[in-house]
Amino acid sequence: MKELSFRMAGREDVPLILYFIKELARYEKLENEVVATEDILTQWLFEKEKAEVIFPCINGEEVGFALFFHNFSTFLGRSGIYLEDLYIKPEHRKKGYGKATLRKLAQIAVDRGCGRLEWICLDWNQPSIDFYLSLGAIPMSDWTVYRVAGDTLRQLAE
Repeated sequence: MKELSFRMAGREDVPLILYFIKELARYEKLENEVVATEDILTQWLFEKEKAEVIFPCINGEEVGFALFFHNFSTFLGRSGIYLEDLYIKPEHRKKGYGKATLRKLAQIAVDRGCGRLEWICLDWNQPSIDFYLSLGAIPMSDWTVYRVAGDTLRQLAE
């Protein structure tokens, strides 16, 4: 592995974060679902501080990103880290950078006293599923993710 380092994103990195979000959406065949803009990301990541981004870097060049935030487990009585997105550029895959990024997130979770690190994965993404299983991650097969968004969210709020 070449010289790998990590750095936390700053406000000046918003264009790069949006670039990685769009690249991930392209990979997941969900490009049409990206509505994030630089202004929205600036507001939510750096003004409201609702999520964080870390970049894995090879010799100073960002080769991917991980966006995460704290959730809370009532059963554990403490926060955890929820990994919303992890993306490594295709030309840098299968070199250990994804694993190193998850290891870094695990270190952050342990350093912050968190009880767990969790994420979701698309059912069709077998390469990622195999990768996560190789790390000892356990699929939560007894749980189903539910979501309300857009008009349904607004209707529920009324």
